[in-house]
Amino acid sequence: MEPTFRKSMACLHTWAGVVIGSLLFVIFWMGTLSVFDREIDRWMTPSTRLPAAVAQQRFSFDAAARAAQPLVQGSPQWFVRPPSQRVPAVELRWRSESTKAFERRYLHPQTGALLEHTDTLAGTGFIFPFHFGLHIKWKNVGYWLAGLAGMAMMVLVVSGVVIHRKIFIDFFLFRPKKQLQRASLDLHNLTGVLALPFHFMIALSGLVIFMNIYWPSAMHGPYAREAKPEDAFFAEAYGSYKRAKAGAPAATASASLDAMASTARREWNGGEPFFVRVWHPGDANSYVEMRRSYENAVTMNVDTLSFDATTGAVLSWHTAAPVMGVQRFISGLHFIQFRHWTLRWLYFAAGLAGCVMIGTGFLFWLEARRTSHAKKGLPGVRMVEALTVFSVPGIIAATLVFFSVNRLLPLDAALAGYDRSELEVWAFYLFWLAALAHAALRGRRAWHEQTWAVAALAVTAVVLNWITTGQHLGHTLGHGLWAVAGMDLLLLVGAGVAALSARHLTRKARTFQTGIAQDPQFPAPAQPGNKASHA
Repeated sequence: MEPTFRKSMACLHTWAGVVIGSLLFVIFWMGTLSVFDREIDRWMTPSTRLPAAVAQQRFSFDAAARAAQPLVQGSPQWFVRPPSQRVPAVELRWRSESTKAFERRYLHPQTGALLEHTDTLAGTGFIFPFHFGLHIKWKNVGYWLAGLAGMAMMVLVVSGVVIHRKIFIDFFLFRPKKQLQRASLDLHNLTGVLALPFHFMIALSGLVIFMNIYWPSAMHGPYAREAKPEDAFFAEAYGSYKRAKAGAPAATASASLDAMASTARREWNGGEPFFVRVWHPGDANSYVEMRRSYENAVTMNVDTLSFDATTGAVLSWHTAAPVMGVQRFISGLHFIQFRHWTLRWLYFAAGLAGCVMIGTGFLFWLEARRTSHAKKGLPGVRMVEALTVFSVPGIIAATLVFFSVNRLLPLDAALAGYDRSELEVWAFYLFWLAALAHAALRGRRAWHEQTWAVAALAVTAVVLNWITTGQHLGHTLGHGLWAVAGMDLLLLVGAGVAALSARHLTRKARTFQTGIAQDPQFPAPAQPGNKASHA
């Protein structure tokens, strides 16, 4: 503890940022990209780049079911998502009986034709889960690390407000021509104040979403007498209806999914089903689960209807209780699945502001201590710098490698037992590890070198998309493929920002090296064969 409360908060703010900052940036970066995860899916899966007008035409669940039958034979469950403005194709998924993993294909919404398959996890399969789970499944460690980062973010926001006496002046203050330390602090303050409510809301809502993990007593306490407390909790909170497989074939053909959808619309006062799953297909106890769309509301409702697959009779009807409704509203604030493009772009901008805030906070800490640590021979700056470069420009560059490899690999690519989607993920992690090694070896120079790499890789991804699909920026804009055009435009803008940043960092690094050479307090470099200088 420091002598005053404000100084104690400054110490907490500094060290919470240094210790958790790298993890926090990774989560913020992936979360920011997840705002447009389905648009990233379309960029990485060229066959789904259908005109948005296709999704506005009448869609038939029965037609989709007929088209799905050859693929889902023998599967214990399969589901479809109807076309939407963000994804004009029909998404079909089913659980493989052999691998137990879910397979995914896309169908044309009008013809039912199977679209060309690009085996990729893309945005919804890799980037979005990375944001909240880091792809670490063992004992939910990934969820706990994300929760730790969320708590740290709230601590940083509150302590940041306490230590800034001139918080409103900081809103308008940015001096890019000052020394890197001063300019970094200005930008850190500016982006922190500008998106302050968003940063607190996004951290708090992230914790509320996974309440059953972070506050398990809420689940185990009220349901302690149940044989399976978790199942009882999910049944009451989310309406998880279950019916065991009969083990005998259905006596008659399945009822119409379109008729069930009509019933659901009546029950939901015009609400549309956005998710239809068939459990135990072909079995006498087969049933259909339909979930209500929430694209027209902030609240991610859990309204669900379950139908007997043979007769079409309603088996179960569920809507959220008031407390759960609040949790789903907070979840909706975080996930932004509702249809509002202006807010979506504001979320994206606020997410980028958070990334800039974290990165510039690191730069300020490093620049404030670089000279003193160098004089004293302390390794702290070098260690923190390696982790910072690894987690800031390093992960951005690795993400761009992920995009570029997606455009480079053939559709049937496989290597050493790994399929195409796994090769993309391997490329991401291997490049990210290489970024860590490079940062450890190059020190301060790694900042501008990896930032130049970000600029080059962003342009590379755009060019590769053009070469492999024939869809350049003019083509996508001319044909109304806004998701693809937006992705290319953001990559090009990002390349420009990265190039300007790299140029600025290069100049500052040269200035620092010149200052070191002229500072009499620094020992002269050791000369080979000179024992005194080595000593």
